[in-house]
Amino acid sequence: MSYSADTSVSFRSMVAVGDSFTEGMCDELLPDGQYRGWADRVAARLAAEGAPGEFRYANLAVRGKLIGQICAEQVGEAVALGSELVTLAGGLNDVLRPGCDIDDVEAKLGEAAERLLAAGGTVVLFTSTDPTRRMAGSARLLPAILRMKAFVEGLGTRPRVAVVDLFSAGCFDDRRLWAEDRLHLSAEGHRRVAEAVLQALGRPAVFDWREPLPPAAPVGRVAKLRADARWLRIHVGPWLLRRITGKSSGDGRPPKRAELLPYEG
Repeated sequence: MSYSADTSVSFRSMVAVGDSFTEGMCDELLPDGQYRGWADRVAARLAAEGAPGEFRYANLAVRGKLIGQICAEQVGEAVALGSELVTLAGGLNDVLRPGCDIDDVEAKLGEAAERLLAAGGTVVLFTSTDPTRRMAGSARLLPAILRMKAFVEGLGTRPRVAVVDLFSAGCFDDRRLWAEDRLHLSAEGHRRVAEAVLQALGRPAVFDWREPLPPAAPVGRVAKLRADARWLRIHVGPWLLRRITGKSSGDGRPPKRAELLPYEG
């Protein structure tokens, strides 16, 4: 769904559905110990458009969830909440795993989008960023990511669907938009995704979210090797161990914000 910059379309409620991307991992920490994240930032902007206490927001996202789990655990709840706006992001955790059944991922993502659209609200979808331009060894993921991109863009031709195109945004090649684990966005990354969502919904641009950051100071070879070694030890190792043991970082973790409650940011 496309909106003009001076749209009169307003939203009085929003539900965010997904995994760690939507939970907001690695953004700044809130007083309650949770990450802020792009979805909270979007909710704050939309809440400011109406009367105090009028806008309601829920975030059902849980880190580590696969698309099947998102469909089973979050989509039905999002439908039941009856929000006017729903953001849906998922499938990348599946793609990261060897042997991913991309046909099944697309089928489940499509089913989720259909169920949310049938509830009558506007649905926001996302294309993934391109990891090959910033992360060594990620070329194997590109065919599946490109298929998902085309699939999401196809869904974007439907009424009441807005697609946020992160894949074509070269600014996400910059490691400063990513956290130390290289998988989750930094605070600046979340700030840019929030602005991208708002612009996709026709809100006036506050800044150019695609604009590159100023050039970074050069990183020496030794410093780069040390950073890579730290990344492998602190982040890649534990991730591989969870895959081997069949565990997830989100096991037993409740949704970030399970109820559709007033939100003022």
